[in-house]
Amino acid sequence: METIPEDQQKNYDIFRDCLSTALIEKISQPEPKPKKRSKSKKSSSSSKLVSTSTSSPKGEAEAATAESDLSNADALAEFADYIAAETFQAPPTELKTLDYHAYIKDADLQARFALPLTGADIPDILPSLDPSVADTLEAYGVTHSPERGVVEFLAPILSSFLSTLSTPPPAPRATLADAEGCELCERDWVPLSYHHLIPRFVHAKAVRRGWHREEDLQNVAWLCGACHRFVHRFAGHEELARKYYTVELLMGEEAVRRWVDWVGRLRWKGR
Repeated sequence: METIPEDQQKNYDIFRDCLSTALIEKISQPEPKPKKRSKSKKSSSSSKLVSTSTSSPKGEAEAATAESDLSNADALAEFADYIAAETFQAPPTELKTLDYHAYIKDADLQARFALPLTGADIPDILPSLDPSVADTLEAYGVTHSPERGVVEFLAPILSSFLSTLSTPPPAPRATLADAEGCELCERDWVPLSYHHLIPRFVHAKAVRRGWHREEDLQNVAWLCGACHRFVHRFAGHEELARKYYTVELLMGEEAVRRWVDWVGRLRWKGR
């Protein structure tokens, strides 16, 4: 893998975190397998065009082995590091060094990278994407159909990446200085974002119904992208506000502890 230049390292870390989060969600929530269709007596001509690499027992075994490898935390981290490094070579330099202040001053840049991105936008944003990226993602079962190809997989990742870059930095909070890493998984080498322990969508209801005092509404936990998304999948806004409004309450749940134990073992290679 090529060395990431120093002036691009921060954006690369953000991109890698967005990509690894997508991979984690893919592994932890695999797509349901399509229902088997009853075989007709007459085979259609299209059925004869199925690739032997996927229809043969050997091809199916190789695909299954590749996909199962990603359930291992170390293997997944290495895989994400490789895909992120290869993909990050493809966008223009201005995107690899972009920050919020540059973004808000450039209307042309905002128009070119209007969110949300779709699969149709990816070839223009990643004009020199190495074909090995698509091949590797397919081999590991991350992309496996025309409807879920590499551009469709990368579109939401790049949208998340650009959204992070174009979001104004949060106001300084004392808790950030105290955070030595993600407050759930404790990884200290990934970008952090603040999670409102009492979600903003229910602030008014939380005070009106006496769940919390108004001065407690801005309590936050600093979480990595993967843990932040997990928390919002784990419980809805009201449930988070009423039952899981501290890190300790979240960690009191076995499902959260299992997640933290798994994701906390992800390690990136040193660069």
